[in-house]
Amino acid sequence: AKEAKPTLGGARIKTRKRNIAVPLDPASFADAVIQIFIDASEEDASLVENLDAAVKVLETSDLDFSRYGDTLFEVIFTGGRLSTGQEKDTGGLKLDHSILSEEANRTSLKPFFESIQQILRRRPFLIKNIENVLRRLLQQLEHYTTEQQDKLAVATSLTFAMKLGLPPENVFLVLINDVMVAKGTSLHFMTSFMKDFLSDASLDELMILLKRGRVDDLMAFFPIQKRDSENVATHFKENGLKAIADHEESKRNDSRLKDLGVTLVEGISEGTPPAQIISLVKSKKKENNLPDSDLVQLLWFSIMEAVQWGGKNQQQTTNAALRQVKAWAKLLGGFTTSGRLELELMNTIQVFCYEDNKLMKTFPDIIRLLYDQDVLDEATVLTWHKKGSHVKGRGEFLKAMEPFVKWLDEAEEEESEEEGYVLGF
Repeated sequence: AKEAKPTLGGARIKTRKRNIAVPLDPASFADAVIQIFIDASEEDASLVENLDAAVKVLETSDLDFSRYGDTLFEVIFTGGRLSTGQEKDTGGLKLDHSILSEEANRTSLKPFFESIQQILRRRPFLIKNIENVLRRLLQQLEHYTTEQQDKLAVATSLTFAMKLGLPPENVFLVLINDVMVAKGTSLHFMTSFMKDFLSDASLDELMILLKRGRVDDLMAFFPIQKRDSENVATHFKENGLKAIADHEESKRNDSRLKDLGVTLVEGISEGTPPAQIISLVKSKKKENNLPDSDLVQLLWFSIMEAVQWGGKNQQQTTNAALRQVKAWAKLLGGFTTSGRLELELMNTIQVFCYEDNKLMKTFPDIIRLLYDQDVLDEATVLTWHKKGSHVKGRGEFLKAMEPFVKWLDEAEEEESEEEGYVLGF
């Protein structure tokens, strides 16, 4: 008979371990979170106290926040779980108090964000989950009531005002959706958001935030048929956002002035008659409601930009500047129609000369030339010297202008004496 083969008695046979995928169960997680909030709540306690108590329990719980972070913030925002196209699921437990159940103001919603701050201090990785939930809410914005949209606008404002760490570029661009823009949903949200944000921040802070969020033009939130300057200004003014209306108009003016400047430099370089350029500028001013002071500055810079400055020494630079001023004085005179605008021109020239060392000493000659060409009045020059000069290079320019100012003063006195003699005084 065959001999039996030897065996290793009692030996354990190793089997390869396999990663067993545990199925996601956000419903149970949501119910667990909601139960914590319910158990921590007391009837006589304030909302703030109840939220603080619930957060303390959450901090010591063994819930899997890394896996169900989105669900946690769905509960805080909506009182339950989100589902596509709806405010929240119809099944499972629900919270009585959530961001969407409170009033649409900072006082009511700030306690929730103070609680979120506490959660993030212990688990900062959850900021990505807040972003996910907020983006989903904004993507579904058209399915919410106007009141709920306002609550989400205030919530978004608080998210940035309290510096939770959310990247703005991942939030605002969600709103530039053709359907939501066409319905006016995106515009309503942004209007409510900006009103709330500006309640405790400056316009500059808002514009920096929007720039970081890649919002280059607020007109993108307006329905296509309302994308014009008049509608934009009217909308913001009617909603108590005049500062934004003025800012947007200023941006558009800057763009129009830039385009006009290119045209002016080309026309001046080609020797277009001053009368023709004056007619063009007046037409653009009327068409776009451009401010007179901005036009005066633009005209000066365009006239100077048309000069070929390269390779010139100081004397050649001075001669070129004076020739250009004399050639185009009539163009400047067509728009310096008041003492205020003449003073604007003087200060523009002052800063221009200050920023170019080769023209520092040319300033008095330019002013004298413009006086001789009847572009500047003696009263304007005297006002500039007494109290109207720009701060840049003020001391040096005032000193350089003293001979001319003295001459004007003496001429004014002589003229007064002559008038007195004629009148018999």
